[in-house]
Amino acid sequence: MDTPFIFTLFEGLDRQGPGSDACTNRMFDILSPPDEALILDIGCGAGSQTLALARRCRNCHITAVDIHQPYLDILRKRAYEEGIGARIVTVCRSMDDLPFSLEHFDVVWAEGSIFVIGFERGLSYWKNFLKTGGSLALTEMVWFTDNPPEEIAAFMEDAYPVITSIAGCKQMIEKSGYDLVGNFSLPSEMWWSEYYTPLQIKLDGMEEEYAQNQDALALIDMTRREIAQFRKYSDYYGYHAFLLRKI
Repeated sequence: MDTPFIFTLFEGLDRQGPGSDACTNRMFDILSPPDEALILDIGCGAGSQTLALARRCRNCHITAVDIHQPYLDILRKRAYEEGIGARIVTVCRSMDDLPFSLEHFDVVWAEGSIFVIGFERGLSYWKNFLKTGGSLALTEMVWFTDNPPEEIAAFMEDAYPVITSIAGCKQMIEKSGYDLVGNFSLPSEMWWSEYYTPLQIKLDGMEEEYAQNQDALALIDMTRREIAQFRKYSDYYGYHAFLLRKI
């Protein structure tokens, strides 16, 4: 079976979405989980946040889940190079079909991945794997305004039509049976330094290679449009971190 081009597009990058070690550490410090926490990192990609968690919480054990095995292979290599591989287990599995025991983990971590399953569905389904009093840490793309400019609103209608406001996310959080411990917006600079700049460099080298692949070219073009929209409208939307406690 051919690998979907979306995975190929992001292979070789440290991050498959906006974030930084500083953001991961800030999220962790707000939650203050146990030193020997069992952490489930869902949609881990190549695992930059997984490694940051393992460095920050030196006695934790992390189960990192992604549906794309090459990302997990990169994570395993990076973890053992850093000497922390023994505390990280990788599992190739879909985030909506997890094989774990109920109420097993102290923390569920999902940086930039809940959009795949849907915000409300992710809150509900992943809650099953958390101990009572356990924590859920996630980032999600949100509107920072109730009245975004017409151009970016139209783009999002195609790219991510379910995007909502911070207040809208908070309503779903309360409805799903969590306490909101803390929240903050990721600075726009983080999108460039950690994500879009390396991605643009890769895009520049892909168009010729995939010149005969119309599906690949369409995704490359869509990604360039996404970057251009963020350059113009980053004051109106971005990623927001939500730190939750299971009631």
